[in-house]
Amino acid sequence: MKLKLIMLILSGLFLTSCQEEIKTPAKVKRFASVTGLRADKLATYKALHAHAWPEVLKKIKDCHIQNYSIYLQKINNEYYLFSYFEYTGEDFDVDMKKMAEDPNTQRWWKETDPCQQPLPEAAAKHEIWTNMEEVFHTN
Repeated sequence: MKLKLIMLILSGLFLTSCQEEIKTPAKVKRFASVTGLRADKLATYKALHAHAWPEVLKKIKDCHIQNYSIYLQKINNEYYLFSYFEYTGEDFDVDMKKMAEDPNTQRWWKETDPCQQPLPEAAAKHEIWTNMEEVFHTN
């Protein structure tokens, strides 16, 4: 009986020591935005993203962005892009500034920006993407 108890305690200690520390998931902030896409640049835009530059993808991750997706939809003969990503960092503005200052990202934007057709509210602010309001989310 004592031997069984000792074995039970030892196996419990062993299992406890083998478990990874349970970490609280980082706070995730979700972002969605929309912009237009010039019809004559559709193939160019798709080709760029089919072969996204590794340096740009690395900078995205370095700036705490995950699950980044861009979707395409044609509505009334106009093309629109919908962007979604999750931010897990501590200071969004600092990370976005770091991304904007990156030479590879700047080169990438010189390729992609001419493909896009900002919505009027974004164009008025000299921006490309219009932020969207989240109205529903479930895990």
